[in-house]
Amino acid sequence: MLKKLQECLNYTFKDEKLLIEALTHKSYKKPYNNERLEFLGDAVMDLVVGEFLFFKFQKDSEGNLSKLRAALVNEKSFAHLAQKLNLGACVFMSAAEENNDGRNKPSILSDAFEALVGALYLEIGFEKTKHIALKLLEEVYPHIDTQSLFKDYKTKLQEITQADMAVTPEYIVIRAFGPDHKKQFEIAVKIQGAEFARAIAGSKKEAQQQCAKIALEKLGQL
Repeated sequence: MLKKLQECLNYTFKDEKLLIEALTHKSYKKPYNNERLEFLGDAVMDLVVGEFLFFKFQKDSEGNLSKLRAALVNEKSFAHLAQKLNLGACVFMSAAEENNDGRNKPSILSDAFEALVGALYLEIGFEKTKHIALKLLEEVYPHIDTQSLFKDYKTKLQEITQADMAVTPEYIVIRAFGPDHKKQFEIAVKIQGAEFARAIAGSKKEAQQQCAKIALEKLGQL
């Protein structure tokens, strides 16, 4: 599987131990796992996508660029990229995690993808890693634009509730959990004091958007 993965990347690791570390989930109980490489890869992808969007959308505001980046740099997006590489089949994990559908878990796939990017960065540097990452990104998201990548569900929900109910949705942080470099937020949205939805995401803004989307679906507006 590692050979096939490297063929998909069009790159063969000189240090195979680095690749193995990038694909080792913490449940595998080795002296090493992919969490540190995941941390590095997250930072690399943030810069890769940020630079790409900066030059591609030269007339867009900082706000729009931030929304575009948030739509691409997140667990769901990275899980899609991991699936394109069939990364789930390559991850080393415990039997218990595998039996719990670990090879298809978005969180594990996303973490493995970030760790893989971190490993590539250590081996070949930023420019070559960027080339590999952008090629993959454009294969999975052939139409990268503001319409296809993000929808502002939060604004739409507010417009509807203000027009129909004369109220503004209230977003409440239920809890924050996880390591500092991979913090997760659980957010609830209330309308007229009643909870309509909850969502968990890697940022408060993303969780709020997911809450708003669920609320809009319940209101029959999507």
